[in-house]
Amino acid sequence: MFSRRKSESTEFKVPELENVPEAGVGYHIDAWWWLVALVAGLIAILSITKPDPYWRIVLFVRDGIGVTILITIVSFVLMIFVGMLGGLGRLSTNKVIHLVTTFYVEIVRGIPLLVQLIWWYFAFPVIVRELGQATHISFLANYEANAILLAIFGFVFCYGAYMSEIFRAGIQSIPKGQMEAARSLGMSYFQAMRHVVLPQAIRVILPPVGNEFIALLKDSSLVSAVALADLTRRGREFMAANFDPLQVWTMIALLYLVMTLFSARIVNYVERRTKIER
Repeated sequence: MFSRRKSESTEFKVPELENVPEAGVGYHIDAWWWLVALVAGLIAILSITKPDPYWRIVLFVRDGIGVTILITIVSFVLMIFVGMLGGLGRLSTNKVIHLVTTFYVEIVRGIPLLVQLIWWYFAFPVIVRELGQATHISFLANYEANAILLAIFGFVFCYGAYMSEIFRAGIQSIPKGQMEAARSLGMSYFQAMRHVVLPQAIRVILPPVGNEFIALLKDSSLVSAVALADLTRRGREFMAANFDPLQVWTMIALLYLVMTLFSARIVNYVERRTKIER
């Protein structure tokens, strides 16, 4: 009877504990949004008070802003997928898969990103054309580089290696008992990884993944070296035509700053919403 009453008491208290709202959730506003507003306001003030040259600069580089955002978002989505496969490959018990993914990570991490982007834009098309000539395939022999596609591919190929290590570390941070418990329930290895381990690992790796997105946004300026009209490239073109480097690069820096600060606040919001209480 004592054990029964104890069980009933426990069952009565558990719903009450589960329904206790977490303090501050839904009401806390990140104070650093004021910094985003400050930088955006500074851009607006410069554009209004001194439209020549600041507003002219904004109008001139606005298409470059679109290219920068497009490359960053598409590359980020694809590199998440590549990183997940690479992380699983690094943890695979299959020696061939483990060797291939490890080789990929080690090679990519040893070559600067700028060199990789230049290689994909200038050297890769040469290989494709020579392959087309050797196989007598006309569309390969006449292949012309697409700057946006190759830039995205270069970012995904490079950042996918770093993301593989983030996924590997995140998966390894989950206690092995989680996998063992899932397997004991009759799940296969892939089912346990998909439904049990990966959902927990993704919440763990959100902070470093968010940092990778911000780093990717800034590194997107490197595509200006391969004749892609991003924000940096458009800034260089405006400076070459007007010879006012101070105003141009001040405005370009502010535009990058407001984008990175805004991204950082979004990342911070997602982290807080998915934070694991310990």
